[in-house]
Amino acid sequence: MPAHELESDTTDPLARERAHLAASRSALRAMREDAQALDIRDVTANWVNAAVLQAQIDERIKSLADLSHTPLFFGRLDYLHRVGGDLAEGAEGERFYIGRRHVHDSDGDPMVIDWRAPVSQPFYRASRKDPQDVGQRRRFGYTGGELTAYEDEHLTDPSEAEQTSKLLQAEIERPRVGPMRDIVATIQPEQDEIVRSGLGGTVCVQGGPGTGKTAVGLHRVAYLLYAHRERLARTGTLVIGPNRSFLHYIEQVLPALGELEVKQATVDDLVATAGVEVRGTDPADAAVVKGDARMAEVLRRAVRSHVTPPTEPVVVVRGSRRWRIPAYELEEIVNELLARDMRYGAAHEALPQRIAHAVLVRMEEAGEAPDDRVQNAVARNPAVKAAVKAIWPVVDPAKLVLRLLSDAEFLAAHAEGLLDEDEQKTILWAKPARSVKTAKWSAADAVLIDEAGDLVTRTHSLGHVVLDEAQDLSPMQYRAVGRRCTTGSATVLGDLAQGTTPWSTESWAQALHHLGKPDAVVEELTAGFRVPREVIAYASRLLPVISPDLAAVESVRESPGSLEVRRVADPAELDAAVLAECEVSLTREGSIGLIAADARIPVLAGALAAAGHAYLSPGEETSAESRLTLVPASLAKGLEYDYVVLDEPSAVVDGEPDERTGLRRLYVALTRAVSGLTVVHSAELPDQLAAPAI
Repeated sequence: MPAHELESDTTDPLARERAHLAASRSALRAMREDAQALDIRDVTANWVNAAVLQAQIDERIKSLADLSHTPLFFGRLDYLHRVGGDLAEGAEGERFYIGRRHVHDSDGDPMVIDWRAPVSQPFYRASRKDPQDVGQRRRFGYTGGELTAYEDEHLTDPSEAEQTSKLLQAEIERPRVGPMRDIVATIQPEQDEIVRSGLGGTVCVQGGPGTGKTAVGLHRVAYLLYAHRERLARTGTLVIGPNRSFLHYIEQVLPALGELEVKQATVDDLVATAGVEVRGTDPADAAVVKGDARMAEVLRRAVRSHVTPPTEPVVVVRGSRRWRIPAYELEEIVNELLARDMRYGAAHEALPQRIAHAVLVRMEEAGEAPDDRVQNAVARNPAVKAAVKAIWPVVDPAKLVLRLLSDAEFLAAHAEGLLDEDEQKTILWAKPARSVKTAKWSAADAVLIDEAGDLVTRTHSLGHVVLDEAQDLSPMQYRAVGRRCTTGSATVLGDLAQGTTPWSTESWAQALHHLGKPDAVVEELTAGFRVPREVIAYASRLLPVISPDLAAVESVRESPGSLEVRRVADPAELDAAVLAECEVSLTREGSIGLIAADARIPVLAGALAAAGHAYLSPGEETSAESRLTLVPASLAKGLEYDYVVLDEPSAVVDGEPDERTGLRRLYVALTRAVSGLTVVHSAELPDQLAAPAI
């Protein structure tokens, strides 16, 4: 499968492909100009319609932007015959250029087919065993946005030997400078199956380092928006990441695919409540208890405890008549609402209408003919309002959680049989706060308030949610995410071996149960495309301890010399040695990440500054002029760099509350490199890392 370089002969196939690229860019420019030229003055009934339509046109114009360094198409399919159904309808004798978005000429004929279209699917899945009626698959190579090479694969030619695509490999290994890129040109068959799975079901993807699980999740969103645009436009989509640095790193992937409307957030963003400021942190043991699913029942009991059985009748005066509803009948109404397990707030709204209905029944029995207006008036009667306030008072979620964490008796009453005395003491505040605004809320507290808020008022559900680095969530955090997709679906992404929180999940079955999606399909990606084989094998020495049930990632990338472990005999020379390795890495092409234990960051920052080396913080965009990022180990998850210098592995392990979590944090740090990893240490390496590979 030879790659063909550009020749001067204008009849060369590559010259013709470049001509098609130029024509496609011209057609895309014309599509954008047509959108810009639209005049909506005569087609809108009012200013509201005009504003909505103009916003849609503006989004259309943005989506038609031609990014000069982003190839408009990356492949071509030549079909053998006309194929029935949606797949390649009318494709006989035709060829299809596969790209990031659809482009058509002035007659409406396609020049580039969107990679998500059914006719494009064989580009990712066709093989010699199953050519899917594709005679030839062509891949294109680009340099700085210029088409410079192509590579053909004749799927039905038995005389052609099967080879690994050099262009595909080069694209996977291309240096990483700037934010995360899409992988639309390199999606593998097993990844494509997940990307194109239906909207109706939730998918959980277990994937080790370098298997592309994050990219798969993002491309699945892009595919679902293509296949179900109208539905998701109504219901919304959301990508949830572990922190702001990670979200900044991935934020350009979907816009590059033409999708501009997908929101991004962290779990902390989701549960942010007006008037509640997260200013405190919990000890690990308190955070574990607060994040336990048992807290959901504690909160449910606490909310429902506000309902007080009625002991007095309600007497409604209308004109000269008095209508009396006895306490026992009120109690029946209350018990019925409790039995239905409605949201507390919905039941609060329903109670006055139920009481008013009981009054209307008496009116009808007395020969009157009241209508809905009378019922609404009775529901607003002062006597009814007073009864509702006494029986089913309004509950403020933040005040409720404040009381639970401040009042030992209140907590004990609702945690009985759920939390033992030690667990209750663990989560009680030593110094109770005076008010919601003065309390030093923690992130775990905010999740509790969100849970209480949902018990009172139903949380709005989106059409689809992507949850990345999901292994680090607590059961209560899973519930918070699950509330955002109760009527929709989710894509859950993670790696159990990279769970680095004290409450990280031990199994996807547990996680999906708490998410409210127990029937989700769990897919496992085991082929690594990013981390070199030497590096992943070295990191995998930790797996028997940190996650013994997981198989090691099998990297498809051979890169001899990609791993170097350097021992510094004198601890006083460690900083200089780390600095020297960074300088060596800077002589190479691509991004460099210096990863170290959080406690070591200030020291290394000072050393870099003293040596005159500017550096970035995690999430800041690298460029040709600024390629070195100083990364605390706690923020390394999900990020990747061409070359990584890892400082003092034992310090990374020691920086965590227990050895297993520390070794998992180290596993994350060891697997951030795309081209090469250099480990620099003075202290002894952890025993598990120093041991021979299993």
